Amino acid sequence: MPLKGKKIVLCITGSIAAYKAVYLLRGLMKAGAEVQVLMTEAAKEFVAPLTFSSLSGKPVLSAFFSKESGSWNSHVDLGLWADLFLVAPATASTIGKMANGICDNLVVTTYMSVRCPVMVAPAMDLDMFGHPSMLENLNKLRAFGNLIIEPVSGELASGLSGKGRMEEPDNILKTIEIFFSEKKKS
Repeated sequence: MPLKGKKIVLCITGSIAAYKAVYLLRGLMKAGAEVQVLMTEAAKEFVAPLTFSSLSGKPVLSAFFSKESGSWNSHVDLGLWADLFLVAPATASTIGKMANGICDNLVVTTYMSVRCPVMVAPAMDLDMFGHPSMLENLNKLRAFGNLIIEPVSGELASGLSGKGRMEEPDNILKTIEIFFSEKKKS
């Protein structure tokens, strides 16, 4: 199992591509990773947290505090725990917040606390992806040392066709496996 013992924080944001994160989570688990899923509130409109908690064996975190128990979901602890912080799908909103340090949700606050590598897989319509502010935000993330898993061209949820589709889960998984195998060699 290529990811055996790796601890991955998988962040899902509010994109129609959230359904692909189900397959990505399954692949990460099969590869031996331990995965903690974080979801933005908007992501829960696309796929229910129960789907991810059932597959990961862990409760999905989306708020700073549990309403039921009052317990704190510590972004600091998550940041120290992770071997990889993966945002897939990453919306324009989340990318903008990450690039500019806007910590108004658990995903971005945890991002600001991680000490591990970060991978971001954008998913949005082609005009959003090509907008100068998006390109500037992606360049900022690259400058911070984050790895961008480029979106692919194809049919988009809008019915348009172009670059903006989140990379397929199998290819994201391969990227992660290659990353850790190369890291192990160095």
